[in-house]
Amino acid sequence: MITWPEDYSGAWTLAGQSERSGVGLHSGLTSVVQLRGADQPGFYLKVEGHADPFRLVPSQVCNSQLCTTLNLGPCKVATVEHLLAALAGCGLTHVEIRLSGNEIPLLDGSALDWTEAIAEAGLKPAETPRLAAPELNQPLLRHRGGGVIMATPAETFSLFGVIDFPQPAIGRQQLALEMTPRRFIEEIAPARTFGFSNQVNQLRAAGLIKGGNLDNALVCNGDGWVNPPLRFPNEPVRHKLLDLIGDLALVGFPKAKVFVYRGSHELHTDFAASL
Repeated sequence: MITWPEDYSGAWTLAGQSERSGVGLHSGLTSVVQLRGADQPGFYLKVEGHADPFRLVPSQVCNSQLCTTLNLGPCKVATVEHLLAALAGCGLTHVEIRLSGNEIPLLDGSALDWTEAIAEAGLKPAETPRLAAPELNQPLLRHRGGGVIMATPAETFSLFGVIDFPQPAIGRQQLALEMTPRRFIEEIAPARTFGFSNQVNQLRAAGLIKGGNLDNALVCNGDGWVNPPLRFPNEPVRHKLLDLIGDLALVGFPKAKVFVYRGSHELHTDFAASL
Protein backbone atom coordinates (compact mmCIF):
# COMPACT_ATOMS: atom_id res chain seq x y z
CA MET A 1 0.00 0.00 0.00
CA ILE A 2 1.38 3.40 -0.98
CA THR A 3 2.37 5.93 1.68
CA TRP A 4 1.42 9.44 0.62
CA PRO A 5 3.37 12.56 1.69
CA GLU A 6 2.09 14.15 4.88
CA ASP A 7 2.04 17.67 3.44
CA TYR A 8 3.26 19.80 0.54
CA SER A 9 6.71 20.69 1.87
CA GLY A 10 8.72 17.84 0.34
CA ALA A 11 10.09 16.96 -3.09
CA TRP A 12 8.58 13.84 -4.66
CA THR A 13 8.73 12.07 -8.00
CA LEU A 14 7.38 8.84 -9.47
CA ALA A 15 9.15 5.57 -8.76
CA GLY A 16 7.88 3.93 -11.96
CA GLN A 17 5.57 4.56 -14.90
CA SER A 18 1.84 4.34 -15.52
CA GLU A 19 -0.48 5.02 -18.43
CA ARG A 20 -4.07 6.01 -19.08
CA SER A 21 -6.02 6.53 -22.31
CA GLY A 22 -9.42 7.97 -23.01
CA VAL A 23 -11.52 10.51 -24.86
CA GLY A 24 -11.00 14.27 -24.62
CA LEU A 25 -13.99 16.24 -23.33
CA HIS A 26 -14.05 18.82 -26.12
CA SER A 27 -12.29 17.15 -29.06
CA GLY A 28 -13.97 13.77 -28.64
CA LEU A 29 -10.67 12.20 -29.76
CA THR A 30 -8.77 9.44 -27.97
CA SER A 31 -5.41 10.30 -26.44
CA VAL A 32 -2.86 8.47 -24.32
CA VAL A 33 -0.98 9.82 -21.30
CA GLN A 34 2.09 8.22 -19.73
CA LEU A 35 3.38 9.45 -16.37
CA ARG A 36 7.09 9.19 -15.51
CA GLY A 37 9.48 10.56 -12.94
CA ALA A 38 11.66 13.58 -13.72
CA ASP A 39 15.15 14.47 -12.47
CA GLN A 40 14.56 18.20 -12.39
CA PRO A 41 11.85 20.02 -10.41
CA GLY A 42 8.59 20.91 -12.09
CA PHE A 43 6.15 19.33 -14.51
CA TYR A 44 7.29 18.56 -18.05
CA LEU A 45 5.05 17.69 -21.01
CA LYS A 46 6.41 15.65 -23.93
CA VAL A 47 3.90 15.96 -26.79
CA GLU A 48 4.01 13.44 -29.62
CA GLY A 49 5.59 15.00 -32.71
CA HIS A 50 7.79 17.41 -30.73
CA ALA A 51 11.36 16.46 -29.90
CA ASP A 52 11.81 17.98 -26.46
CA PRO A 53 9.56 18.15 -23.41
CA PHE A 54 8.01 21.50 -22.58
CA ARG A 55 8.58 22.71 -19.03
CA LEU A 56 5.16 23.84 -17.81
CA VAL A 57 4.93 27.37 -16.40
CA PRO A 58 1.94 29.53 -15.41
CA SER A 59 2.37 31.94 -18.34
CA GLN A 60 1.43 29.14 -20.77
CA VAL A 61 -2.16 29.07 -19.48
CA CYS A 62 -4.47 30.69 -22.02
CA ASN A 63 -8.16 31.55 -22.02
CA SER A 64 -10.41 28.79 -23.30
CA GLN A 65 -14.02 27.81 -22.76
CA LEU A 66 -14.86 25.33 -20.02
CA CYS A 67 -11.32 24.02 -19.49
CA THR A 68 -7.71 25.02 -18.89
CA THR A 69 -5.53 25.05 -22.02
CA LEU A 70 -1.76 25.40 -22.27
CA ASN A 71 -0.25 27.36 -25.18
CA LEU A 72 3.15 25.73 -25.62
CA GLY A 73 4.11 27.76 -28.71
CA PRO A 74 4.14 25.17 -31.50
CA CYS A 75 1.09 23.41 -30.04
CA LYS A 76 -1.75 23.71 -27.55
CA VAL A 77 -2.93 21.10 -25.06
CA ALA A 78 -6.45 21.31 -23.63
CA THR A 79 -8.20 20.13 -20.45
CA VAL A 80 -5.08 19.78 -18.32
CA GLU A 81 -6.64 20.77 -14.98
CA HIS A 82 -7.68 17.37 -13.57
CA LEU A 83 -4.32 15.74 -14.31
CA LEU A 84 -2.36 18.70 -12.92
CA ALA A 85 -4.62 18.72 -9.85
CA ALA A 86 -3.83 15.05 -9.24
CA LEU A 87 -0.07 15.54 -9.60
CA ALA A 88 0.11 18.59 -7.33
CA GLY A 89 -2.65 17.42 -5.00
CA CYS A 90 -0.85 14.12 -4.36
CA GLY A 91 2.32 16.04 -3.48
CA LEU A 92 4.37 15.35 -6.61
CA THR A 93 6.94 17.95 -7.63
CA HIS A 94 9.07 16.25 -10.35
CA VAL A 95 7.03 14.64 -13.17
CA GLU A 96 7.24 14.08 -16.92
CA ILE A 97 3.95 13.67 -18.79
CA ARG A 98 4.02 12.06 -22.24
CA LEU A 99 1.00 12.79 -24.41
CA SER A 100 -0.22 11.29 -27.66
CA GLY A 101 -2.92 13.71 -28.81
CA ASN A 102 -3.84 17.35 -28.13
CA GLU A 103 -6.18 17.00 -25.15
CA ILE A 104 -5.79 15.24 -21.82
CA PRO A 105 -8.37 12.42 -21.50
CA LEU A 106 -11.35 13.23 -19.29
CA LEU A 107 -11.58 9.64 -17.96
CA ASP A 108 -14.52 9.60 -15.50
CA GLY A 109 -14.64 13.39 -15.16
CA SER A 110 -12.73 13.49 -11.87
CA ALA A 111 -9.09 13.08 -10.78
CA LEU A 112 -9.70 9.64 -9.28
CA ASP A 113 -8.20 7.64 -12.17
CA TRP A 114 -5.16 9.92 -12.16
CA THR A 115 -4.54 9.34 -8.45
CA GLU A 116 -4.82 5.61 -9.10
CA ALA A 117 -2.30 5.91 -11.94
CA ILE A 118 0.06 7.75 -9.56
CA ALA A 119 -0.39 5.01 -6.96
CA GLU A 120 0.43 2.37 -9.60
CA ALA A 121 3.70 4.12 -10.46
CA GLY A 122 4.57 4.73 -6.80
CA LEU A 123 6.30 7.69 -5.18
CA LYS A 124 9.88 8.23 -4.09
CA PRO A 125 11.79 11.26 -2.78
CA ALA A 126 13.22 13.44 -5.54
CA GLU A 127 16.98 13.93 -5.69
CA THR A 128 16.78 17.67 -6.36
CA PRO A 129 14.91 20.35 -4.35
CA ARG A 130 11.37 21.34 -5.25
CA LEU A 131 10.52 24.70 -6.79
CA ALA A 132 9.74 27.35 -4.22
CA ALA A 133 6.06 27.87 -3.46
CA PRO A 134 4.68 31.40 -3.76
CA GLU A 135 4.91 33.49 -0.59
CA LEU A 136 1.99 35.60 0.52
CA ASN A 137 2.82 38.50 2.85
CA GLN A 138 -0.54 40.28 2.75
CA PRO A 139 -4.11 39.46 1.73
CA LEU A 140 -4.75 39.02 -1.98
CA LEU A 141 -8.16 39.62 -3.58
CA ARG A 142 -9.29 39.01 -7.17
CA HIS A 143 -12.74 39.04 -8.72
CA ARG A 144 -14.20 38.34 -12.14
CA GLY A 145 -17.87 38.60 -12.99
CA GLY A 146 -19.77 37.31 -9.97
CA GLY A 147 -16.81 35.29 -8.66
CA VAL A 148 -14.37 36.25 -5.91
CA ILE A 149 -11.19 34.65 -4.62
CA MET A 150 -9.27 35.86 -1.58
CA ALA A 151 -6.17 34.53 0.15
CA THR A 152 -4.73 35.45 3.55
CA PRO A 153 -1.32 34.31 4.87
CA ALA A 154 -1.38 31.20 7.08
CA GLU A 155 0.84 28.37 8.32
CA THR A 156 -0.63 25.81 5.91
CA PHE A 157 -2.59 25.62 2.63
CA SER A 158 -6.34 25.44 3.14
CA LEU A 159 -9.37 25.96 0.91
CA PHE A 160 -12.88 27.24 1.56
CA GLY A 161 -15.14 26.98 -1.47
CA VAL A 162 -18.70 28.25 -1.94
CA ILE A 163 -20.94 27.82 -4.97
CA ASP A 164 -24.44 29.17 -5.53
CA PHE A 165 -26.57 27.87 -8.41
CA PRO A 166 -30.25 28.57 -9.13
CA GLN A 167 -30.88 24.89 -9.90
CA PRO A 168 -32.47 23.28 -6.80
CA ALA A 169 -30.41 20.10 -7.25
CA ILE A 170 -27.24 22.12 -6.52
CA GLY A 171 -28.21 25.35 -4.77
CA ARG A 172 -25.70 26.78 -2.30
CA GLN A 173 -22.88 24.47 -1.22
CA GLN A 174 -19.71 25.03 0.75
CA LEU A 175 -16.67 23.05 1.89
CA ALA A 176 -13.60 23.93 3.97
CA LEU A 177 -10.50 21.73 4.07
CA GLU A 178 -6.95 22.05 5.34
CA MET A 179 -5.24 20.43 2.38
CA THR A 180 -2.93 17.42 2.54
CA PRO A 181 -2.27 14.79 -0.14
CA ARG A 182 -4.45 12.25 1.68
CA ARG A 183 -7.33 14.72 2.06
CA PHE A 184 -7.04 15.58 -1.62
CA ILE A 185 -7.24 11.91 -2.58
CA GLU A 186 -10.17 11.13 -0.29
CA GLU A 187 -12.19 14.36 -0.33
CA ILE A 188 -11.52 16.12 -3.66
CA ALA A 189 -10.14 13.75 -6.33
CA PRO A 190 -13.33 11.62 -6.75
CA ALA A 191 -15.56 14.66 -7.47
CA ARG A 192 -16.71 14.69 -11.10
CA THR A 193 -17.27 17.54 -13.51
CA PHE A 194 -20.88 18.58 -13.96
CA GLY A 195 -23.06 20.34 -16.48
CA PHE A 196 -26.66 21.13 -17.32
CA SER A 197 -28.95 19.26 -19.69
CA ASN A 198 -30.40 22.47 -21.17
CA GLN A 199 -26.92 23.61 -22.30
CA VAL A 200 -25.77 20.43 -24.06
CA ASN A 201 -27.06 21.25 -27.57
CA GLN A 202 -25.74 24.81 -27.43
CA LEU A 203 -22.26 23.69 -26.35
CA ARG A 204 -22.09 21.00 -29.00
CA ALA A 205 -23.19 23.49 -31.65
CA ALA A 206 -20.22 25.62 -30.55
CA GLY A 207 -17.86 22.69 -31.16
CA LEU A 208 -17.44 21.86 -27.47
CA ILE A 209 -18.03 18.76 -25.28
CA LYS A 210 -17.85 16.37 -28.26
CA GLY A 211 -16.53 13.71 -25.88
CA GLY A 212 -18.91 14.44 -23.01
CA ASN A 213 -21.29 11.67 -21.97
CA LEU A 214 -23.10 10.32 -18.92
CA ASP A 215 -20.05 8.23 -17.96
CA ASN A 216 -17.68 11.18 -17.64
CA ALA A 217 -19.86 14.05 -16.37
CA LEU A 218 -22.73 14.59 -13.98
CA VAL A 219 -25.69 16.14 -15.76
CA CYS A 220 -28.18 18.30 -13.83
CA ASN A 221 -31.71 18.84 -15.16
CA GLY A 222 -32.62 21.45 -12.56
CA ASP A 223 -34.49 19.57 -9.86
CA GLY A 224 -32.32 16.45 -10.00
CA TRP A 225 -29.56 14.54 -11.76
CA VAL A 226 -29.88 12.64 -15.03
CA ASN A 227 -27.22 10.10 -13.96
CA PRO A 228 -27.18 9.65 -10.18
CA PRO A 229 -25.97 8.71 -7.63
CA LEU A 230 -23.54 11.41 -6.53
CA ARG A 231 -20.32 10.36 -4.81
CA PHE A 232 -20.81 13.12 -2.21
CA PRO A 233 -23.96 15.11 -1.38
CA ASN A 234 -21.94 18.24 -2.23
CA GLU A 235 -19.96 16.80 -5.15
CA PRO A 236 -20.27 19.99 -7.27
CA VAL A 237 -18.44 22.25 -4.79
CA ARG A 238 -15.77 19.59 -4.35
CA HIS A 239 -15.22 19.52 -8.11
CA LYS A 240 -14.91 23.31 -8.17
CA LEU A 241 -12.10 23.01 -5.61
CA LEU A 242 -10.52 20.28 -7.76
CA ASP A 243 -10.44 22.71 -10.69
CA LEU A 244 -8.87 25.41 -8.49
CA ILE A 245 -6.15 23.01 -7.31
CA GLY A 246 -5.41 22.12 -10.94
CA ASP A 247 -5.22 25.77 -11.91
CA LEU A 248 -2.79 26.46 -9.04
CA ALA A 249 -0.58 23.45 -9.79
CA LEU A 250 1.91 25.31 -12.00
CA VAL A 251 2.43 28.24 -9.63
CA GLY A 252 2.40 26.13 -6.45
CA PHE A 253 0.29 26.07 -3.31
CA PRO A 254 0.79 29.12 -1.08
CA LYS A 255 0.76 28.92 2.70
CA ALA A 256 -2.58 30.65 2.85
CA LYS A 257 -6.25 30.32 3.58
CA VAL A 258 -7.89 30.59 0.17
CA PHE A 259 -11.59 31.47 -0.04
CA VAL A 260 -13.32 31.17 -3.40
CA TYR A 261 -16.92 32.06 -4.24
CA ARG A 262 -18.26 31.03 -7.64
CA GLY A 263 -14.86 30.09 -8.99
CA SER A 264 -14.05 29.76 -12.71
CA HIS A 265 -10.94 28.88 -14.70
CA GLU A 266 -10.55 32.55 -15.68
CA LEU A 267 -10.74 33.68 -12.05
CA HIS A 268 -8.34 30.96 -10.93
CA THR A 269 -5.88 31.97 -13.67
CA ASP A 270 -6.02 35.65 -12.58
CA PHE A 271 -5.33 34.57 -8.99
CA ALA A 272 -2.45 32.28 -9.96
CA ALA A 273 -0.88 35.07 -12.02
CA SER A 274 -1.15 37.44 -9.06
CA LEU A 275 0.63 34.89 -6.83
